[in-house]
Amino acid sequence: MTACTGRVVLVALASMVLLTGCETSTKLGDLLQSKSSDPQTTGALAEATPAGQRTTSDPASTGTIGTEGLPPVNSAGLRGSDPNDDLDQGKKQFRANNFGIAERYYRRAVETHPRDAEAWVGLAASYDRLRRFDLADQAYRGAIGIIGETPEVLNNQGYSYILRGDYAHARATLLAAQAKDAKSPYIRNNLALLEKSFRGGKAIQ
Repeated sequence: MTACTGRVVLVALASMVLLTGCETSTKLGDLLQSKSSDPQTTGALAEATPAGQRTTSDPASTGTIGTEGLPPVNSAGLRGSDPNDDLDQGKKQFRANNFGIAERYYRRAVETHPRDAEAWVGLAASYDRLRRFDLADQAYRGAIGIIGETPEVLNNQGYSYILRGDYAHARATLLAAQAKDAKSPYIRNNLALLEKSFRGGKAIQ
C-alpha cells in the first residue's frame, strides 16, 4: 500500500513538473510573439523615425520599404524553399536592426544568385543603414540592372539620399517614384520626411 501510494505521489509530482514546463514555454512563446509584433522592437525595413520604429504594414511608414513589393523576377530554381537561406536570414537580421549581419547575408545571397533583385535591394538598404553609401549605390545599380527603376527601388534610393542630406537628389528621385506609383504611402511619407528634414537643415542620423 505504501509503495502504491509512493508511486501515485511520484506520478503526480512528475505531472506537475511537466505542466510547469509547458506553462514556462507558453509564457516564453507569448513574450517572443508580443515582442516581435511590437512596432517599437521590430526594426522593420520601413520607418518613420530613424531607429526603425514602424513596420512595413503600417500605412504611415516611410523610409526603405520592404522588398516584398518588388515585381517577381524570372528566377525559378535560383533559390530553394529553405527558410534559413541567406536572403531570408538577411531579412530577419535587417528587421532586428542587425544591419552588419544583414549585410553579410545579403552579400552572400547576391554572390550566390546575382540575378536576384530582392537580394540586391536588401543589400543596398543594409549599406544605407551602415552609412556605406558608395556601396549602397553599387547595390542599387545591381537591382536596377535586373528589374529597372521600379517605384520601390526609386523610393529606397530617395530615402538613401535623405540619409545623406542630399535633398536635391532625394526630391528628384522620390518624385520619379511617385510618378510611377502615385498611391504608395511609403513614397508619400518619404516626401513628407524629406520636407521635414529639409526644414530642419540636417540629414537623418
